[in-house]
Amino acid sequence: MAYYQSKPVAGRHFLQIPGPTNVPDRVLRAMDNPTMDHRGPDFGRFGQQLLEKVRAVFRTEGPVVIYPASGTGAWEAALANTLSPGDRVLMCETGWFAHLWQEMADRLGLKAQLLPTDWRRGADVAAIEAALREDKDHGIKAVCVVHNETSTGCTSRIEEVRRAIDAAGHPALLLVDTISSLGSIDYRHDEWGVDVTVAGSQKGLMLPPGLSFNAVSQKALRAAESARLPRSFWDWRPMLAANATGYFPYTPATNLLYGLDAAVDMLLEEGLDEVFARHDRFAEATRRAVRAWGLEIQCEEPRHYSSSLTAVRLPEGHSANALRATILERFNMSLGNGLGRLNDRVFRIGHLGDFGPLSLVGTLGGVEMGLAAAGVPHKPGGVQAAMAYLNGNA
Repeated sequence: MAYYQSKPVAGRHFLQIPGPTNVPDRVLRAMDNPTMDHRGPDFGRFGQQLLEKVRAVFRTEGPVVIYPASGTGAWEAALANTLSPGDRVLMCETGWFAHLWQEMADRLGLKAQLLPTDWRRGADVAAIEAALREDKDHGIKAVCVVHNETSTGCTSRIEEVRRAIDAAGHPALLLVDTISSLGSIDYRHDEWGVDVTVAGSQKGLMLPPGLSFNAVSQKALRAAESARLPRSFWDWRPMLAANATGYFPYTPATNLLYGLDAAVDMLLEEGLDEVFARHDRFAEATRRAVRAWGLEIQCEEPRHYSSSLTAVRLPEGHSANALRATILERFNMSLGNGLGRLNDRVFRIGHLGDFGPLSLVGTLGGVEMGLAAAGVPHKPGGVQAAMAYLNGNA
């Protein structure tokens, strides 16, 4: 058995959580190559071209630091390299992962000022601007925003956050989590004036978990020179010094880097704009299916709809966890669970990464059969509504 499964099931497992996503065969084959000497000349050449190429996915001309870690590591690196004990950071609680980032800030000795939401929309840009205008002495050193909140299916408008910071005339750094949006939703590190972009390998980049990223602005690099939070493993400075010649200051995740090289090639060959348009199409098809079933989308603000995933609310009195268990047992498909205050209230359909129209139709078919099998009140026809949209007949 290639991996643990509680019982043999015919057919391929549908992994439709919002990450980790399905890993393309091309990426798996790249990772299957022999591990090379990470101090040898071939690795230096490989590292240089990969570090240059990955910038295109972030749409930046600046450096991208790669860690052997989950996205949580990249969060810590973003904070530790730019801030000092006692610094104030402004954060928007758009969902569970924004909440976890705030908890990390507190544990690191920062003072997080949290702007709450109802978890049904993206960041409140007006509230960000108002908080920054009130901060006359510029005590807030960073604004931290989750671009795509994986727990809710709500996407914040980062370009509007940048305009709000500028309108307030505030020098705060802008730190953005793109763990579930990079490679799936349009994102522009340089154009939107982001100072640190946080990312992970296991979602839109179509890799297994294990790599995380910081794209870094010149302003953030300057902040790193005076930042006083403890850092060793996460320190950008030795990383960037070694990266200049294609190497890393410690043993890198060599075979994951092979996979990253193949994944970036796939994204650039398809074209980033087409990648984003593909995700937009599948997200809209999914939302049409949800509406046809008579169910409610967690995100209430259409301009904040996510193209990576859709979180679906169940009617009162019905368990989202029981529905997910039924779908896994009967149809061999995994869906995302509700997190934090949304536990057992929503299920999440991931439609990102290496994902085509037949994958979507199969996923929605599994959901519709599961709703019937679990006795969840709904109307039939969600799959047909999605197919009509994909065929241009809606």
